[in-house]
Amino acid sequence: MAEFVHFVYKRICIEKKREFLEFQVIKTFHYNNVIYQSPIAHLHQPKPKTFNRYTRKPVRLFVIMSMQRSGSGWFESLLNSHMNISSNGEIFGQKKRRQNLTSIINTLDRVYNMDLITSSSKNDCSAAIGFKWMLNQGLMEHPKEILDYFSKRGVSVIFFLRRNIMRRLVSILANSFDKDARVLNGIHVSHVHSHGEALLLSRFKPTINVTSLKSDLGKIESTVMKALEYFNCTRHIIVYYEDLIKNPYKLTQVEDFLKLPRMKLSSRQVKIHKGPLSGHINNWKDVNNTLFGTTYERYLKSDY
Repeated sequence: MAEFVHFVYKRICIEKKREFLEFQVIKTFHYNNVIYQSPIAHLHQPKPKTFNRYTRKPVRLFVIMSMQRSGSGWFESLLNSHMNISSNGEIFGQKKRRQNLTSIINTLDRVYNMDLITSSSKNDCSAAIGFKWMLNQGLMEHPKEILDYFSKRGVSVIFFLRRNIMRRLVSILANSFDKDARVLNGIHVSHVHSHGEALLLSRFKPTINVTSLKSDLGKIESTVMKALEYFNCTRHIIVYYEDLIKNPYKLTQVEDFLKLPRMKLSSRQVKIHKGPLSGHINNWKDVNNTLFGTTYERYLKSDY
């Protein structure tokens, strides 16, 4: 496989119109239209204590770094439809697993040694093992130590991000509302599997706090940039939700990144908020007036 050096700008800030993330000059390797920090995807031979692993099939380790309501659940369900991928969900959602660095490392060891059994575990069929790690679940508190762990274990990183964080904000507020309202038969759900359910949930239009809106958007952007900075030297790929919605073929780039055979991947999850953003915000005029003419104006325009 031919490798060649590709230079990327890494400036750990957001350009004037915030249309692309920029990076200061570093050496990376380019393959199959995906930028990797390293051409090496380490192989492992887990020896779980919880079951007898009869195969000697090597596995690769990965982590999906994302933020809540970014579409990461949908993305992970797509990956888990691959017969060789076991992505174990939001394991650090349980606070006891991230109460300190020791508990974090112990949990990582259990996952990558295949001793954390979940509904996604494929055991002997697994060729890639990973999980979702939200940026607010202990990841940003210990970046140096976690980076060291990833480097030693050869963990590949998949950054799964939203280009339009205004739509993410709408999803957060709508999901928070449903925790109390329980629109679907008195049950709160974060994801739905039918268009009828999606339509019911999408009827709620949150009112955005325009006083703090620009500050809130800036904080979200800053958190993402810090994560990219902290873990930039890992072997990684950046996947955007919007790009995947428009072009499902990008999933093959993820399969190539994990060095797995290409398969047709699918998910039962249905998108909740469709169409123009203006149709999902109660005080749209106030939001539009607040962001119009600012560096955040582009978040008003996406439609998918």
